[in-house]
Amino acid sequence: MNYLKSFIPWIVFAVVSTQFDWRYSGLVGLVLAAGLLGLERRRGKAWDTLVIELSATVFFAALTVLSFADPGSPLHDYVGALSDIWLAVTAWGSIAVRRPFTLGIAKTMVPPAVWDNPAFLRVNVVITAVWAASFTVAGIASTVLLSAAPHATAALIVIKVLGFAVPAAFTVRYRQIVQARARKAA
Repeated sequence: MNYLKSFIPWIVFAVVSTQFDWRYSGLVGLVLAAGLLGLERRRGKAWDTLVIELSATVFFAALTVLSFADPGSPLHDYVGALSDIWLAVTAWGSIAVRRPFTLGIAKTMVPPAVWDNPAFLRVNVVITAVWAASFTVAGIASTVLLSAAPHATAALIVIKVLGFAVPAAFTVRYRQIVQARARKAA
């Protein structure tokens, strides 16, 4: 579950954005994302393990600039949905370039002999696709909810929690299944 710390800026942002001005929630997200990225790089982590941290830093930097430049922007009302959509684009994009964002993280958990195995890549494509699908669904659901009931904060929080909890639970369970199959085949 080490990968979950990658999502800390997104989770904190989701909570802060429901309570405070979007300028400050974006700034909080930026500080956390950039801090986490810098800390992990100083610890010697490779760039391929930091896709979500890098994506977060870019998103929150752009959001912070936009929110301070145009505090009344209509995007303000959809910032929660935008964050899910950005994560979906990040995840789907990583699959499109055949470097699923989970791959670098997974490489830190298995021996190098496994890295070139096509099954290893396939497992990471599946896991990343589940994250991407979850972010996509959360982004769409958040957009619809914000359009229909902009003050339904509790429902938005449920969408956010499910958007992270479902793929996290899948990741844990799927890894267990794949590892059990590998042991059985050996």
